[in-house]
Amino acid sequence: MKFVTASSFFAVLSFATTAQAFVPSSIAGNRGPAAFCRTGSLAPLQAEITTALIKELRELTGAGMMDCKKALQESEGDVEKAIENMRTSGQLKAAKKSTKVAAEGQIVVRSDDAGAALVEVNCQTDFVAKDASFLAFACKVADAAIQSRPDIDALKAQFEEERTALVAKIGENIEVRRVTYVEGEKCATYLHNGGKIGVVVAGTGDDLTLKNMCMHVCASAPQFLAPEDVPEDVIEKERKVQLEIAMNEGKPADIAEKMVSGRMKKFAGEVALKGQPFVMEPKKSVAEVLKENKSDVTSFIRLEVGEGIAKQDGPSFAEEVAAMAKGGK
Repeated sequence: MKFVTASSFFAVLSFATTAQAFVPSSIAGNRGPAAFCRTGSLAPLQAEITTALIKELRELTGAGMMDCKKALQESEGDVEKAIENMRTSGQLKAAKKSTKVAAEGQIVVRSDDAGAALVEVNCQTDFVAKDASFLAFACKVADAAIQSRPDIDALKAQFEEERTALVAKIGENIEVRRVTYVEGEKCATYLHNGGKIGVVVAGTGDDLTLKNMCMHVCASAPQFLAPEDVPEDVIEKERKVQLEIAMNEGKPADIAEKMVSGRMKKFAGEVALKGQPFVMEPKKSVAEVLKENKSDVTSFIRLEVGEGIAKQDGPSFAEEVAAMAKGGK
């Protein structure tokens, strides 16, 4: 008969707790809806909240560092109690959802006498993007943005507690992703497709003309205000791309150069607002339409929900647990 020494037992226990930070109900068996394990012994009351302790709780729960520190302070260094408190408050549910990609959502625009603010708040599905609670949260964030014009980090911090609570309520990851400001005493705004695209145009002159410029920016997505604003490095990069395309089509080098030279004469106008054909009157440029209506555009911004986000879910918690177990072997 073989006996297991105390040191061997605790070595096995240490490995098991390292490999299973969070065990969903499907893995936990009879241990309840969600089982947590931790390494080490219980921290004593009034224990110092060390970086190592915060790191341990973060690894067990997936919650943010500051949330872990706060939970440990409230539990006087007791990790198990901190986990239970976080489960009760809904923070763990929010942490689980934070690995999911939030590429849907809403653009909200707010304006005042000095300019406008555009805010993008993301969620995971289009269904939640239409939810009343989500929309109310997005509008509240936008109201705060236009009121004090904080940067994105300050805006996120201001609404982190409400965001976490909403994630727990709705069951999807939610992110305050971007905030952008436009300055100008006269601003026209436009929301397309229920807030999927938001546009603000600042300028002078006729209100209707500026409103139409918003719709043009929405449809044509210019990158610059005027052709002369297009940087040389952008032009050169595009020239190389066009030259490579022409060469790949089998054109001789001299012919390819001539073709690209012709294309590049139009390029700056194609990517700049005032050089583009006006969507409502394609035979006229935007600059010509502005001049005819004694108006001008001094700046603009266009935000589209989810642009630049790879719409791909992160690993599930079961996959994360498996990866942790594999790494511990």
